[in-house]
Formats: sequence, structure tokens, C-alpha cells
Amino acid sequence: MNLDLTGKKAMVCGSTQGIGKASAIELAMLGASITLVARNEEKLKATIKELSAKAGQHHDYLVADFNSPDVLKAVVEKFVSKNIVHILINNTGGPPGGSALSASLEEFNKAFSSHLLCGQILVQAIAPGMKEAKFGRIINIISTSVKMPIRGLGVSNTIRGAVANWSKTLSLELGPFGITVNNVLPGASMTGRLEAIINDRAEKQKKTADQVIQDMIAEIPAGRISSSEEVAAAVAFLASPAAGYINGINVPVDGGRTGSL
Repeated sequence: MNLDLTGKKAMVCGSTQGIGKASAIELAMLGASITLVARNEEKLKATIKELSAKAGQHHDYLVADFNSPDVLKAVVEKFVSKNIVHILINNTGGPPGGSALSASLEEFNKAFSSHLLCGQILVQAIAPGMKEAKFGRIINIISTSVKMPIRGLGVSNTIRGAVANWSKTLSLELGPFGITVNNVLPGASMTGRLEAIINDRAEKQKKTADQVIQDMIAEIPAGRISSSEEVAAAVAFLASPAAGYINGINVPVDGGRTGSL
């Protein structure tokens, strides 16, 4: 199985923590040069030091905030004018919890902008280089909510579904150029995002955080919450040459929790 990413450049968004960081580390271990993207420069500098360079890679970073699409567009377009990106890991933090009915238009607009519009900016900037290289991997980190909505995550459920259909559409358009577009759907993975959801549920349900965690685990056939590294392993496989014929799919990494195929 060919998992070698030597000579490939991977851009990883939201890469200073959680699944994004774990994915950057895994891709570097497979030989890719990594361009980290996040808003905190100090954390970016610290993360670069954790990336393997055993294959002679050069790692760098871009400072950008997905709450500022125009800035992201300018930063990424400048970068790709001099660099070809072969792998894009499209990853950003999820919207706050709450019901869809009570959410404001501003909440929907903000989530739509940071998740879908920023993803579109990235793909439009990077796809020409992928076409030139005749190799591309676009992997969106979304949520199992694209298969079954999660109670209490109204805005997230809505926007994640839009991103999933956008991704499927891109897979049809870019497949002929050797570019695959796939989604990884994390279940309960112990990240800052999950901790926020746990604390929110604990407050609303008048429970402790540990009680909420045990409630979550009870719904997972694997009997535990995953690590970010387990999700990153799926990301790395989809980014590899071995996954060249896998295109336009959703891959749940959830320990069997999602009750649908």
C-alpha cells in the first residue's frame, strides 16, 4: 500500500490543536511538507516544531482567521502564486450549540461564511495547482451530523450538511483531474470543541461533565471516546496515493455510534 507523501505539500487548516494538529503531524510523518493555517502565530510556531522533517521537508505556516474571509483569500492566493498545494485539509471549529429555531440569522451567516465560503476560497485558490500536478486531495473535517442531525447543534447540523453537499459536488467536478474530495466525520473525539459541547450540556442538563461524558460513551459501541490521532489516521489515508479511487464519500470515525449507513 502506497502511503508515501514525499514531495507533496499539504495545507492543514485549524492546525494548532485537536484534529487539525494531529492530521498535520500524521501527514508530516508520511513525508509531506506542511503549511499550517491558523490565527495564532505563537501556536503555529510551536506546532511546526512538532512536525517530522525526516524526509527533508520544509514546513511553514500562514496566519489567517476564518472569521475574516477576505484576509484568508489574500493570504492564500499570495501563497499559491508561488507554491502548489497537493493536499488540503479543510478544518475549522464548529458553531456554538443551541437549537436551530432559536438561532439568529447572524449565527447562521457566521457559520456559513467560516465553513462553506472559506472552504470555497481555499479550493478555488488551490485547485489550479492540483490540476497542474494531476494529483489532489481535498479532505473536509465535518461531523457525523451530516448523516444524522445531533440534538442541540442546530446551526452546526445545517451548515455541515451544506458543506457535505458542496464537497460531493466538487468531487464530480474535480475527479477527472486526479483530484479527490472526501469528508471525514468525527464522532466523539476529545478536542476543545467536544469539551465545549460537554460543558454546555452539563449546564443545561444540571449534570457534571463526567456524567455527560458517560452518557456519550453509553451511545458508542466501541465504549470510549476517540483520540484526535485516530481521526487523523483516516485523514492521512485519504490523502495518500493508495486512496486515489476513493472519491465523494463520507467517512465516519465514530466508534460505530451513528445509527445509519
